[in-house]
Amino acid sequence: MTPAPKTPYELLGGESGVRALVDRFYDLMDTLPEAASIRALHPANLKGSRDKLFKFLSGWFGGPPLYMEEYGHPKLRARHLPFPVGEGERDAWMLCMGRALDETALEPLVREQLKGAFFRTADHMRNRGPGLML
Repeated sequence: MTPAPKTPYELLGGESGVRALVDRFYDLMDTLPEAASIRALHPANLKGSRDKLFKFLSGWFGGPPLYMEEYGHPKLRARHLPFPVGEGERDAWMLCMGRALDETALEPLVREQLKGAFFRTADHMRNRGPGLML
């Protein structure tokens, strides 16, 4: 019997790996000049943002559904509508997440698959710019 494939949560090292990814993502967002547009949409103190993204990614990556247990369905698009998210913000978010993923010990194929999934999700959050039908 073939063992079930590991989830991204397991491949990242569980809770500590997901937390490290989230922390690196927000550290990059906080320091990269190219991320200024997306950083400006966040509160000065990123503690709450870090915690929510960690809880969301825990479940999204196949680990415990911490976000759903605390907040219910993520409703990502609806939760992001109050913020002006265009291609620039999407790309800045992806720059930070891409670099954070590049620093993980994930296999290259898994890393690229996650980048693709993140891009599709980040692009879905756009509410400003070309190609949108609101």
